[in-house]
Amino acid sequence: MAIDEALLEQSSTLCSAVFRLYGWTEPAASFGYFQRYQDVEQLTALRPLVRRPTGGGIVPHDADWTYSLAFPPAHAWYDLSARDSYCRVHQWIQAAFQAVGIPAELAPAAFKPLAGQCFVGHEQSDLLWRGRKIAGAAQRRRKDGLLIQGSVQPPASIERSKWELAMLEAGSKIHAAEWAPCPDNALLDRAAELAQAKYGQAAYNQQR
Repeated sequence: MAIDEALLEQSSTLCSAVFRLYGWTEPAASFGYFQRYQDVEQLTALRPLVRRPTGGGIVPHDADWTYSLAFPPAHAWYDLSARDSYCRVHQWIQAAFQAVGIPAELAPAAFKPLAGQCFVGHEQSDLLWRGRKIAGAAQRRRKDGLLIQGSVQPPASIERSKWELAMLEAGSKIHAAEWAPCPDNALLDRAAELAQAKYGQAAYNQQR
């Protein structure tokens, strides 16, 4: 979470979009910036719980693949509406899944039988496979950039490495992305500050 917020803070100085793929060292759950901690702890048994810098509901991180995208204000993606941005990122993920043999589809409408949990039901333009939601995301747009945080709950038969490669290839094909490493010591230093002072503190995660 700290690295993602650092990406948002510094997206305008990075001068290009950043795509980050990451995982979790232990089962956990993240929850939306605006959610009440007391509600969250009753809705999931996963621990630890960490508040995201983006909105949305509870996301289980016990078997998922996570990613983030950060766009500077000068990037064309930044000017998209929230709905169009959400649809575009899931079209990208859909193309990657199709490349590895999973015919996923975008949800035409929302179906939310239980509020507060991202993967119980689905929103419009979430990615579905055989009627089950396999990809969702949350966004935060500020003057200094746009952050998208997403979770993929994949079919068990798919290897993560193949899907990640398919994401890069689909990004190049659909969005003309030219990939390069993003080593940035200043970003990592800022993330370490945020992890210590904010995301690693119970006072922050439980503030609502």
